[in-house]
Amino acid sequence: MSTRALLRFPAPLIRMCWGNWGLQEKPALRLPGMAATAVQVAGKKDCPALLPLNESDLEEQFVKGHGPGGQATNKTSNCVVLKHVPSGIVVKCHQTRSVDQNRKIARKILQEKVDVFYNGINSPVHKEKLEAERRKRERKKRAKETLEKKRLLKELWEASQNITEKRTDAAGGPGGSRE
Repeated sequence: MSTRALLRFPAPLIRMCWGNWGLQEKPALRLPGMAATAVQVAGKKDCPALLPLNESDLEEQFVKGHGPGGQATNKTSNCVVLKHVPSGIVVKCHQTRSVDQNRKIARKILQEKVDVFYNGINSPVHKEKLEAERRKRERKKRAKETLEKKRLLKELWEASQNITEKRTDAAGGPGGSRE
């Protein structure tokens, strides 16, 4: 048996992914001694990958925060302004009180925006956004159809109640005299 056959993973532990060279197998679980990518460690999808950011292309500034939180927010310089010089895209992030977390979040947002800037409609971020919009439209359509069905059902029920009331009135009422 070859060494390659020994390292084959069972089917449930393999993820299929389209890479630059066609369909590739990627192990879903790491074995001891196997190197992990930064994306796998973070628990994110590693395919399709976004365009990498070069630190030399970035300008980073720390400015005073804004918004709710009072003095703790407004007097500390934990808001990160990140600029991608080649494209001119600027991202401002002040989602947390931590500068380190804001830096990570700003880089992630900037990476997604740069990917959309360069790849356009072929960007995975753009495709994901379009898919989310499609799902939202479908949910809205289903909710509208359900509401319409409920309205029709209510009309039918009210119509059947009116018919039964007319029949009981025509028959002399429920406690009518029988002679």
